[in-house]
Amino acid sequence: MLELRDMQVWYGGIHAVQGINLKVGRGQIVTLIGANGAGKSSTVRAIAGLVKGLKGQILYTPHSGPTVNLAGLPPEKIVAKGLALSPEGRRILPHLTVSENLELGAYSRKDKAAIAEDKEWVYSLFPRLKERHWQKGGTLSGGEQQMLALGRALMSHPDLLMLDEPSLGLAPILVQEIFETIKRLNAEDGRTILLIEQNAYAALNIAHQAYILEVGSIVLEGPGRELRNNPKVREAYLGG
Repeated sequence: MLELRDMQVWYGGIHAVQGINLKVGRGQIVTLIGANGAGKSSTVRAIAGLVKGLKGQILYTPHSGPTVNLAGLPPEKIVAKGLALSPEGRRILPHLTVSENLELGAYSRKDKAAIAEDKEWVYSLFPRLKERHWQKGGTLSGGEQQMLALGRALMSHPDLLMLDEPSLGLAPILVQEIFETIKRLNAEDGRTILLIEQNAYAALNIAHQAYILEVGSIVLEGPGRELRNNPKVREAYLGG
């Protein structure tokens, strides 16, 4: 569904992503893990059209239509093709209500009845958001803001959902809840997911395929649970 071919990202003179090759199969959860500064967020931001210093190909095959190279397309056109990013740090709009934040996620859509249905579906995924639909986003807890960021991304009705550090800063019980939701979206809804995550154990436990990124380069790849049991991965990312 998505293939990166020799994708490179620069920020000025900094070579943040150094020619990576990565594939995301339709209906899979694929995770990209690595330490801070490894280039994980730069990778998904490049896919989403949010970086300028980009080289290589980002090939996307939608459910209908031919394969297209997303490299160089503006973010709004990428969203319209069926990709959505829930960014690191949540980036909700704090002065808008929960309901307004969700509606903003559907800005590229015109199907009002379906948008309303999708909002109710998001509320069924995250009942706390429905309870607080009138509340300003900035007054929510960190966990509730993460649910809102994920719900907002889902409101664009994406075929491919990209999640950048969804567990960052959350209490363990909320991390478990977020990861259960990710598994549910994949298993019940058939959603394809590219997951960027520092919580290597949780990510490898649910991923069909995983890539290890170090200093802008992929150093290891394979099935998620296979990498979870790899001695080098366990030592570097799982505490031995």
